[in-house]
Order: sequence, then C-alpha cells, then structure tokens
Amino acid sequence: MDIELVMKVAGVGMIVAVVCQILGKVGRDEHSTLVSVTGMILIFIMLVDEIGKLFTSLREVFGL
Repeated sequence: MDIELVMKVAGVGMIVAVVCQILGKVGRDEHSTLVSVTGMILIFIMLVDEIGKLFTSLREVFGL
C-alpha cells in the first residue's frame, strides 16, 4: 500500500466532512446523510483492490 491511496482516502474524507457540515448548517440533514454514505461507498471502492491483495497474500502465507 502506498501513500497515494492514503492521501486519496484522506482527501475524500475531508471533502465529505466539509460538505456535510455545510449541508447540516443549511438544514439539509437528509442530503448530508446521503453525502456521507456516498463518501463511504467511494472510499470502499478505492480500497477493494487493496483488500483483494490482502486476501491473496493471506492465502499464500497460509497455503490455502
């Protein structure tokens, strides 16, 4: 895992946090919830490849 992936996840997290705060102040709580769920899905999509690599490494280590 390289630092680029960590920076991408942190960037998405910061953007989602700011947008959620702005939407919360305006009174759009339902939109704020949708933005946070969308952010989590985006981060999960970015991490799927790394999770696959982790499971492949575990299979190799334990000989499964």
